[in-house]
Formats: sequence, C-alpha cells, structure tokens
Amino acid sequence: MCGSYKTERGENMRYYLAIDIGASGGRHILGRMENGKIHCLDVHRFPNGLTERGGHLCWDADRLFEEILVGMKKCAALGKIPVSVGIDTWGLDYALLDRDGKRIGHAVGYRDSRTDGIDRSVYSCVPESELYARTGIQRMSINTIFQLKADDRLEKAEQLLMMPDYLHYLLCGVSRTEYTNATTTGLVNAQAKDWDWDIIDRCGYPRRIFRPIVMPGTTLGGLLPEIADRVGYDCKVVLPATHDTGSAVAAVPSTAEDILYISSGTWSLMGVERTVPECSPESAADNFTNEGGVDYRFRYLKNIMGLWMIQCVKAELNDIYSFARLCEMAAEARISSIVDCNHSRFLAPESMIAELQAACRERAQPVPTTPGQLAAVIYNSLAECYADTARVLEARTGKTYDCIHIVGGGSNAEYLNRLTAEAVGKPVLAGPSEATAIGNLLVQMRTANEFEELTVGRHIVKNSFEVKEFYP
Repeated sequence: MCGSYKTERGENMRYYLAIDIGASGGRHILGRMENGKIHCLDVHRFPNGLTERGGHLCWDADRLFEEILVGMKKCAALGKIPVSVGIDTWGLDYALLDRDGKRIGHAVGYRDSRTDGIDRSVYSCVPESELYARTGIQRMSINTIFQLKADDRLEKAEQLLMMPDYLHYLLCGVSRTEYTNATTTGLVNAQAKDWDWDIIDRCGYPRRIFRPIVMPGTTLGGLLPEIADRVGYDCKVVLPATHDTGSAVAAVPSTAEDILYISSGTWSLMGVERTVPECSPESAADNFTNEGGVDYRFRYLKNIMGLWMIQCVKAELNDIYSFARLCEMAAEARISSIVDCNHSRFLAPESMIAELQAACRERAQPVPTTPGQLAAVIYNSLAECYADTARVLEARTGKTYDCIHIVGGGSNAEYLNRLTAEAVGKPVLAGPSEATAIGNLLVQMRTANEFEELTVGRHIVKNSFEVKEFYP
C-alpha cells in the first residue's frame, strides 16, 4: 500500500524511515500504521555500485552517506518527520576506523579479487570443517573472515564496522555491530551468538577492532547535533535487521510456522527459518549457511547468484531493455541451455555475456546470442537451481513446504516466477517487492510498540501488500 498520504503529519501520526541500500541502488521509504495496515511512501532513490580505486573494487561510502542525508532532508521537506531511522545493506563488507574514528582508506567490496585463494591461509589457522561446525556459515571466499586475511590495514585499525553499522555510526556517533550482519562474517559462534574469540585469535585478528554485538530493535540514540542541523530534525537511530536479507525475511507475508522463501535481488537467498543452527558435516557438504535473523531466528539458506547475472547482461546491452522486457523476450526464446549459476566464474566476469556463452559452449549446449536467449538461459538456470535447493532443504529439515514465498525486487519477474513454480512443483507467492524496507520498518515499529510479536507484524504485511500467485 504505497503512495502519497492523504493527510499531513498530525499529533498522533508516527512515521518511520527505512533506508535500504543494495548493491545496485538505495531507497528511502517512510512508513506508518493506519487502520491496521502499513502505508509506505517512496521518498528518495539513488544508484550504487562498485568503482575501482587504488586497484580495488570499492564502495563509495562518502557518497552513500550524502545520499542518506539527502533522503532524510526530503522527509523534512514533506513535513513527515520520522520517529526513528534504520539502515540495512548487504553483508560481508566493512569499514575500518582509526583511533580518531576516521575511516582508513576505502570500503573494499566483496567482489574484489583480493580474496582469490586467500581461504587456504585461513584454513591453515582454522580447518574448514571446524570453522563450519562453529559458525555454520557456508564456504564463500568473499566472506569477511577471508577479506580480513587479505587486508593490510588491521594494525592501524581501532574499530571494524560492517557497512550499515558504519553508516549508523556516522548518523549518531555510536559504534555497535548488529547481530544479523555480524553473522555473515564467519566470525560469530552460532551457538553463543557472539564473536568467536578463539577463531579471531587463531586468525591473528586484533580483538580490539570488534564492537559489541547487539540485536535488531536496539536504539543507539539520537542524531549527532551536526547531522540534525543538516537534515532539519532529530530522531532516534534504531537498528533493524541490518543485513538486507534479514529484513526481507522478517517481512515474509505468512503466519505459517514453517516457511520456504527466496529473497530475490542481486543475490537469491533461498531457505527456511529455524530456531537452532544446523552445523553438521552434511549441511556443510550441501553448502548451506546459518545466518542470524530477528529474535535469534536462524536463516538456514543457500546463497544463489541471483539477478546479478541479468543485471550484468542488461548493463552490457547498454540498458536499452527493461527487466520486464527481458522477461518477455526470455519467454519467447527457444533455448534449453542451463548453466551452474553458483559457479564463481559468474561472480565478477569482465563480460557476463561472454561467460554465459563460454559456459554453454563447454557443456556442448546451444549458445545464446540474442538478448532473449541470454535472459532465458539465466532464468531457466535460476529456476533449476531453486528446484534443486528446495529438494535439499526438505530432505535436510524433514519437512514438506506448501509453497514458496518470493520477496524482494525479483518478485516482479513474472516469467521467472512461473518457471520456478513449474520447476519446484509448488505454488509461488510473489511479493512484496519492497520486503527489505518493509522488514526494516517492522523492527522499528515494534520497537515503538506499534505491535509486540514478529508474527503479528507478518500478519500486518500480509494484509497490507499485494501478493501474486503462480501455480505449477
């Protein structure tokens, strides 16, 4: 239920500001409760992406913070002052601060090549099997634990802050590490739900740089005076689930006890919720991960390359086709080729089109040449990967799931939704597309006592936003 509000801010009208920053763009969304439903207003959007700086692929953290302030000022211009603000971003990446609280160098992105082969150095300190047994985090060379091994700035650093924690720090001056994002590092003990100091010591990382871990819903304080002056108001800084998938999963519109979901965006995160982690050797062999969720839930899921591949193809085609048009052309294409969309070759290729064509050629499959064929190979490969992952999840949990909830921007890809329903053999319930921002809002609203339980919040989401249904 997004759009303009009919009335300006009144004495009893409370707004909350979710700032959701993904790998390709960010958005400011104001939300409030009215008649038992969440109403949203899209306030500000801005692009994001990695740029090369000093030989590394980096995030422009300074520009991101300026965009944060621009969007916050727009709230003041609208006369809709939020009670609180919270920021979520992707996981894995961080900023290092010196003793004066200033950032050291750039915020290097996880797609940078500095982690190539570095996992062997970490495994010489902590064997791979032990690392999974303790953290439950899947094997990915881009995880923070590997990035730190390739970082030559640690001796100068006094603080390590994950990207959303750093942006919150710039807003309010308080440095904490939020739990859901911390778990993506591969340095949090899944049982203790805190930093695994033994792993940190064995890897040679200085203990001093790690901030206390706190839960979603923690209030850090108000805005710094200079920030309040710039945006034109003061408000609370409240931590949502700062890992974007953590927020998206919080907003799955279901009141069922067991849910199977895909948080679909640049990455596709497909999984279930659990109350305890699954850190067995069998789970490690299947390469599933146990990321933290709201209320100490575990997001037991697999990271799938997701819409990154189609985003790259779209960019290589000079953005002349919309995502909707690419879906239409994929539906019209006649090509059955399938690639392993989780292969590292697709993580950061010089040309995604060339890499897709090479992968098909190596498998002696028809090689896609038209935009529609390229899109079809990607979507068919994703649907097949979703089906394989669903089968493993049901075998691992011993449960059968009635449907798949797809939330996030990818829920708008109707062709992919149809393919997924057919491949998995289950109904697909798609939406809301802004699930990450909505989940961000849910945590802020609960902190402000708009409701008490996450299950109640999910019921509100179900009644507030359109969900499209696709059947096998």
